Formats: sequence, structure tokens, C-alpha cells
Amino acid sequence: MGQTAGIIPACRPIFSQIGRDAPNSTDFPVKSVSMLTFILKRIALSIPTLIAISFLVFVVARLAPSDPVQIMAGDKASPAQVERIRKEYGLDKPFLVQYVNYVGNIVLHGDFGKSFTRGQQPVSEMIRSDFPVTARLALQALLFALILGIPTGIFAALYHNSWFDRAAMSIVVALTALPSIVLGPLLVVLLALKFPIFPVTGWMNPQSQVFIAGIPTPIYLDTILPTITLGSRSAALIARFMRSSLLDVLRQDYLRTAIAKGLSRSRAVMRHALKNSVLPVLTVVGTNFGALLSGSFVVETLFAIPGIGYVSIDSITKRDYPVIQGMALLVAAGYILVNLGVDVLYGVIDPRVRSQEAA
Repeated sequence: MGQTAGIIPACRPIFSQIGRDAPNSTDFPVKSVSMLTFILKRIALSIPTLIAISFLVFVVARLAPSDPVQIMAGDKASPAQVERIRKEYGLDKPFLVQYVNYVGNIVLHGDFGKSFTRGQQPVSEMIRSDFPVTARLALQALLFALILGIPTGIFAALYHNSWFDRAAMSIVVALTALPSIVLGPLLVVLLALKFPIFPVTGWMNPQSQVFIAGIPTPIYLDTILPTITLGSRSAALIARFMRSSLLDVLRQDYLRTAIAKGLSRSRAVMRHALKNSVLPVLTVVGTNFGALLSGSFVVETLFAIPGIGYVSIDSITKRDYPVIQGMALLVAAGYILVNLGVDVLYGVIDPRVRSQEAA
């Protein structure tokens, strides 16, 4: 013991010298790109993706066995009438010429073409009138998923292996396996028919608006069932990822050290753990918003909601190429924009992401 006590003071000058000679973060500056450059890079990477999607949609729309021109002309139309309609819509030109003209009209004029079956209504007008409905439904479902999923995941992680954790994860597994096409009718039967709490169909009907103390709110009763139907699976996925991510952070040495030094567990979780565990959840949120936009096709059909999903399903059955292509491109663009926003949030929260861009 006496030898040890004598060795430690003798080694202190060596330890202090090592501390002075040790490199710090300023000796190795991390090269990082600016936020503007980071965003421009992400946008540049998104353009080829959007072009590839437009080409794929253009090809797939024309693989349908029936001829839209024959559907428009009717069974009794003469070959001359069919050919006239085909030429009027530019469908007599080679495939690649049609595609180049289509993309050129979108880029130069914002023209997505005219509907074959809706009185030559411009697709851009249909997008302006129908997309806000789908966007509101998807955003409401995302908000519902975040409000339900994040707290559930946090409490399940903090009370790991408790009855709450087991019950929450059981519900999460059930909701993950339950598709919207099954959950929607179940909610209608339970909450609209057997217990008439919510309307069966409709969208933002003035009679369904909720008033609190005589003041109108942004909540409409006829939007609640579609929102729950669309957002339940996303809420389950967010809860599962939030739980696993927070559990992983809670097991890290730096958090245990902070708690051992006297920082309360609640403050350690709020100050350090949540910030570090939310990054994986952002990825889930970004990918799920795209799923919400595409999943709204089913939900809008179930609840007769006048959004782009309802219009797209009707257009697919009628082989209305311009509407199918315009709506598919719109959903793809929305998906890309949301993921671009997630990438930007990554760069803001964790500057190491931007440092990797500069490497």
C-alpha cells in the first residue's frame, strides 16, 4: 500500500504531460459542408429518382391490356373515329416521343395533360382540388401516429419488462400486422354502426365540426375514423422504433456515468437520451409519410373521401393515363420532399452527417 501511495505522486507529472501532449478536437478540424450545399446536394440526387419514377409510371400505365382510346370512343365507334381520337391525344406517336413530350410539358408549362374520361379536365386542376384533401388526411394521420407512438415508445423503454411494456408491444405487433383495408371496416362497424359515435363517410362536413365552449376547432368528426385507420400502423412502427432506440441509448456507458455522478435519471433521459434516440425515429417518420400518402388510396376509397387516392383508383379502372401518371408523380414527389426534409433535420441535429458529405 505504501509503495502504491508513493508511485502515484511520482507519476502525476507524466500523466499531466500526456494530457498536454494529447491531441484535441481542434488539432484535427472536421471538414463540413454548409447547410445550403447539403440541401442542394440532396435536391440534385432527388432529380434522377423523380425522372426514373416518371418513366416507370409511363411504362406501367401503358401495359394495361385494354385500349383507353377504344374506351373513350365506345364499342360502336368506327376505326376512323378511333384513329382521330388517338391522334388528338398524341397517342399515335412513338412511345419515346410521347414520354419526352409529356416530361417537357411538365417542366416547361406545368401541364400534366388532360383527363381522357372527365371531359378533358386538366390534371393540374384535379391536383389542385384533390391533393389538399389527401395531404390533410396524411398529415393528420402522421400527427396521430407521432402523438400516440412516441410517448408509448418512451414509456415502454423507461418501464422495460413491466406490464405496460408487454401490453404496449402486444398492441404494436397487432397493429403492425393489421392492414388498413381490415382495420377500416372494423372501426366502421364498432364506432359508426354498433356505437354511432362517428359518421360512416364524409370529409369535413360543417355539421361534423367539433365546438369547444362554442368555439369552432379544426377537428371534424368525419375525419377521425379515416385518420385512425391510416395512422394506426405508423403509430405502432414509431412506438417500436422509439422503444428500441431509447433502450439502446439507456444502455450506453456515458448515460450510466452521468447518472452515477449524480444526474437524476429523468434529467439524463430528457437532456441526453431522447435527443440521441430520436434520430432513427426520424427515418421511420420520413418513410412512413410516403406510406401514408400511398395508403390513403385505400382509406379514401373505404370512406369515400374526395382525394387523389379516390380519383386514382377510378382512373385506373378507366385507363385514364394522364390522371394515373399525374397522381403517381405527385405522390412520388411528396415522398421525395419529405425524405429531403428528414435528411435536412439529420444535418441540423447531427452535424456529423454533413461532415460525411464532405469526406
